[in-house]
Amino acid sequence: QDGMTPLMHAAYRGRTEVCRLLLQRGADVNCHQHEYGYTALMFAALSGKTDIASMMLDEGAETEPVNSVGRTAAQMAAFVGQHDCVTLINNFFSRARLEVFTRPQGQEQEARLPPKLAGPLHKIIMTTNLNPVKMVLLVKEQPLLVDVAALEKCYRVMDLLCEQCVKQEDMNEVLALKMHYISCVLQKCLASLRKRDDQLDGLLQMLLRGRERDGFPQNQERFVRDCLRRFPYCEATLLQQLLRSAAPLETVSANACQARGPGWSLGGGHVTRCVSSQGDRPTAFSVLTQALTGQVAFVDADYCATCGERGADRKCSLCQSTTRAAWRRRRPTSCRRCVCGPRRRWRQREAVRRSGWTVRPRRTDSARTTSRSQGPRGPLRALGALEPK
Repeated sequence: QDGMTPLMHAAYRGRTEVCRLLLQRGADVNCHQHEYGYTALMFAALSGKTDIASMMLDEGAETEPVNSVGRTAAQMAAFVGQHDCVTLINNFFSRARLEVFTRPQGQEQEARLPPKLAGPLHKIIMTTNLNPVKMVLLVKEQPLLVDVAALEKCYRVMDLLCEQCVKQEDMNEVLALKMHYISCVLQKCLASLRKRDDQLDGLLQMLLRGRERDGFPQNQERFVRDCLRRFPYCEATLLQQLLRSAAPLETVSANACQARGPGWSLGGGHVTRCVSSQGDRPTAFSVLTQALTGQVAFVDADYCATCGERGADRKCSLCQSTTRAAWRRRRPTSCRRCVCGPRRRWRQREAVRRSGWTVRPRRTDSARTTSRSQGPRGPLRALGALEPK
C-alpha cells in the first residue's frame, strides 16, 4: 500500500529483528517506491529507533534523499522531536572510511592503523555523548585501546581524518572538529598512561573533581577550551563561531580582586578568572555539544551529572544533581561529582548551633593527633567543635 516495502513497515513499527532479517535477505535500504518519496531511513527516524537507524546506515542508507515535502531523514526526525536520531544521522561516519587506514597506501610498508583497532575506534567516533568523562570511559572499556602504542596510532589517524574533512571539496567543519576533539581525548589518555595510570582512574578523578564552592567541573572546562584552542585550522567559520559564543575569560586589574570574591586568582599583576562559574552560560562544553550534535528545544530526560549519559535514575536530595545508578556501583565516592558534601556539612553545622554558641575553627592535623581523646566524634569532628561565647 502506497509503495511501502516490508522494510519500511518494520522500520516504522520499530521491529529491530525483522529489519535485521530483511537486510540480511537483501532488502533494498534505499528503495524510493513510496508514493511520497519516503525511504526506510525516514521511517526509522520517525519511529525514534536509533538501533534501526544505525543498522540501516551501516548497510549504506543514503541520508541526502528528500521526500515530497523536501525533507531529509534527519529533518523529519527533528520535526517529530527525535533528537537522538537526528544526532545519529548527522554524526554518522562510515566504517569503510576508517578501514582504509588498515591497509598500506602507496609506498607505505605498514598500515597506519592495525585492523583490530578499527572496531573500537569506530565505536568512539560514532558516540554522540561528547562528555570528556564518557569519552575516557569508552577508551577504558576497550582493552585494545588501553595501550601506549595503540593510542599513538589512533590519535594520528584522527588527525589525518580531520585534515581530510577540511581539505576535501565540500569541507565538513563539523566532522573535522569532532575528529580533532577525539584526537585530543586520545592524547590525554596517552599522557595519563605514560604517567603509569594503567586503568585511567587518575584521569577520571581529575576530570570529575569539581570546584569546592559549587562543584563546577573546571578541569573539564579547561580541557574543552584547550581542545578548541589547539584546532589547527583557525580560519574555520565554525571555530570562530564557537569562540565567540563561549563565555569569555574575564581579566580585571589586581585592585578589583576584593570586589570579585572567590574564584579569582592572581597571576602576573592581573586577576584572571580560570573558568566560567556554574551560572555562566554558555560554557565551552555546551557550545561544542550544540555545534556537533545540534540544539535541543526542550529536554525531556535527565542527564547524568557525572558522565553526561541520558537516562539518569538517581537524584541527590540536597543538590538535586542526577546520576546513573551504575556510577554508584562502579566509582568510589570521591569520583562522583556532587556538591552535596560541602552543603551537607554546612547544614549539619547550622543544625547543631544554638543561640549563644559560636563555631570554633577546625583544628589542624597535628593538633588532632595530639588530642585524639578530646573533642567531638562523628560528623562534628570534621566540622569543628562548638563552644559557648
